[in-house]
Amino acid sequence: MSLFHSKVYGIVQGVGFRPFVDRLAARFHILGSVCNKGPYVEIFAQGSEEAVHAFLSAIESEPPERATILKLDTERLDAPETYTVFAIIESAKERGDIFVSPDIATCDKCRAELFDPNDRRYLHPFINCTACGPRLTILDSMPYDRERTSMGEFPLCLACEKEYTSPATRRYDAQPVCCNDCGPEVYIIGNEDCRGAAAITRTRQTIAAGGIVAIKGIGGFHLCCDAQNDAAVNRLRTLKHRPVKPFAIMMRDMAAIRRECHLEDGQEEMLTGHQKPILLLKRRAGGQLSDSVAPGNPKVGVMLPYAPVQMLLFDYPDGITMPDALIMTSGNPAGAPICRDDAGAREALSGFTDLMLSHNRKIRIRADDTVMDWLDGKPYMIRRSRGFAPLPFMLKNDFHGQVLGIGGELKNTFCVGSNNLFYPSPYVGDMSDLRTMQALRETIGRLTELLENEPAIVACDMHPRYNTTAIAQELGLPLFPIQHHYAHILSCMAENDCDEPVIGVSFDGTGYGTDGTIWGGEILRASYAGFTRLGHIAPFLQTGGDKAATEGWRVAVAMLYGLYNDKEKVTALADTLHLCAAKDLPAQFFMADSQVNAIRSTSAGRLFDAVSALLGIRTASTFEGEASMYLEFAAESYLTAQGLTPQAIELDKSSPDLRRLGLSNADKSNLAPSTADPSIILATDELFRHILAERLAGTDPQKLAFLFHAGLAACITAACDKAREHTGLTTCALSGGVFQNHLLVTLVSNALKAKGFRVLRHSLIPPNDGGICLGQAVAAMYHLNQ
Repeated sequence: MSLFHSKVYGIVQGVGFRPFVDRLAARFHILGSVCNKGPYVEIFAQGSEEAVHAFLSAIESEPPERATILKLDTERLDAPETYTVFAIIESAKERGDIFVSPDIATCDKCRAELFDPNDRRYLHPFINCTACGPRLTILDSMPYDRERTSMGEFPLCLACEKEYTSPATRRYDAQPVCCNDCGPEVYIIGNEDCRGAAAITRTRQTIAAGGIVAIKGIGGFHLCCDAQNDAAVNRLRTLKHRPVKPFAIMMRDMAAIRRECHLEDGQEEMLTGHQKPILLLKRRAGGQLSDSVAPGNPKVGVMLPYAPVQMLLFDYPDGITMPDALIMTSGNPAGAPICRDDAGAREALSGFTDLMLSHNRKIRIRADDTVMDWLDGKPYMIRRSRGFAPLPFMLKNDFHGQVLGIGGELKNTFCVGSNNLFYPSPYVGDMSDLRTMQALRETIGRLTELLENEPAIVACDMHPRYNTTAIAQELGLPLFPIQHHYAHILSCMAENDCDEPVIGVSFDGTGYGTDGTIWGGEILRASYAGFTRLGHIAPFLQTGGDKAATEGWRVAVAMLYGLYNDKEKVTALADTLHLCAAKDLPAQFFMADSQVNAIRSTSAGRLFDAVSALLGIRTASTFEGEASMYLEFAAESYLTAQGLTPQAIELDKSSPDLRRLGLSNADKSNLAPSTADPSIILATDELFRHILAERLAGTDPQKLAFLFHAGLAACITAACDKAREHTGLTTCALSGGVFQNHLLVTLVSNALKAKGFRVLRHSLIPPNDGGICLGQAVAAMYHLNQ
């Protein structure tokens, strides 16, 4: 008989790992023990050498469905036979890298029990088991045991305790386990006597009658109404001051999704899996959803119910006929974090709602829904949160130490770095609101405590006036400022576990440059050690301060004035193109002439806004990225009308597709980078001039929207070619919010690959500012280790 000692690292807490090991031990006739140590699960295995090897092999090849094994270390012990049974022993805390499980959607077995009248958890809004239920959002400290969660407030009944303590059951060691007799309860805020079944029925009645309801879920409140009721959806838009930004939809089942949406390979598996994100799907014509759920948008964000209370909204034995599609948007005022308790909901949501359904299980950490797009058969993350955070990224580098990347000012998430593991947080929000700043402080405190991380250094954005920088300073740690666009490229490198230098293409709306100007269309040579700015789009004067970010007509006027330096000509053009009223122009000219409230910019995001205004698509935006998003939709509509796909487009001069679509060789030759300057300047000013001339000549705006994308992709490809000549590098990393644009990222990727480049893109980390925390943390960790 031999004795082996193993340590299993990964998501092995809260997923039924110890009872799984116990069952395998019985199968292979192994004696010993299994214990949750916090950072890892420890196993002592005694048996014949062949049996132990088979046992350990089965652990790696047959883990519980919600477990993720990152590493299994085993050593043989020279010790006498000491075990007479195999035992699950109580958790024992130990220091080391810690893995916290994200929240897990209700599993199929629990769903079946939820609707089984013979099951003792029939219609229980908090049903869960070892394979599903809340994790991160209820956790106080590690290791993950009931007394260290918000479920510790609910003593188990005898029946639940028997399941909780028996390795033979599906609920052995399931920390949130409970039933109708011993678990939390739902109730109506303001009418707390209306509880349980009565509260659910009243909520369903309100929704079915066209009302708006706030509903407390796993990670916070949602605002909910009938997604097929135009009046209800438009009322919610009015109350939330959200004219066109898309609402997320929760659908009863896959049948409803198939009726409303087209599905690509892999998307159904993602929708029905245990993470259940909001997935952006192409809408079918003639569906039943209100057009107001996502006005003018060819896609809609869809998810399936992932918590029992959501399943009960759709199906409950009370005789009410419910719609099979509900708006399920984050319960928060614009700019504020998602509400997580009754007091916050009363203060922030009562003006939006006819009713508020809550429950008495405390949410320790907010977790908004994850939002995911789909690109080339893979996830393309927009917002990484519930179901994914805080799963870590493991880098191959031998890093040691603990750091914090505090993230961006918009779409904030932060990242906790521990040795070679980097844990991005759930989504926090935009830092323009004091409530979001406080949520960031709270969540940093809780997550660093859970992960037993004491950062030695905190990385933040270089911008001196960002609120994230102020919060970083409050921590009393050494600050490590990181340039915004460099952080974007590092995040893409880290996600792809690439530690070799790359050519970084970092395109977004705004970032503070090392020269004090606004950057946003950057070509960088980047490595973990630092970066060099190789080039950028043609600079332009951005007038109007912060208003330029929401009013693209201002950028268009400033660019026209930069082209012609002629007030009369620009006034005439602004009138012809319906950019703005004549009375708005003198202030624009004054700012440009006197350099007041004007700054030199290379922002690719503002270039998109200017072209969108130029083409009459959007002169202003009501949410970040609106003008450029609808510019992309216009370009895609043109391609669809031509019977083409982005994958079919070649940017090479010999491409018959581009010739047919009207971008001639002569036009295209102007889009190569300028060589007059030592740095690489993308000729986006010439591209703007070309689009303007075609617009004035009466060319279809949708066609011009496509030609702008194709021309910009040609500029980027030529710039990378020139950067390769300078550096010898053959790997390009694409990052920044502009690369949420499927058309652009596809055109650029294909053109670069055709020229022999290796292309790194994002998948499970957003290309937008919600991803830069990973890059910041990696830069800080590299610095710490140097």
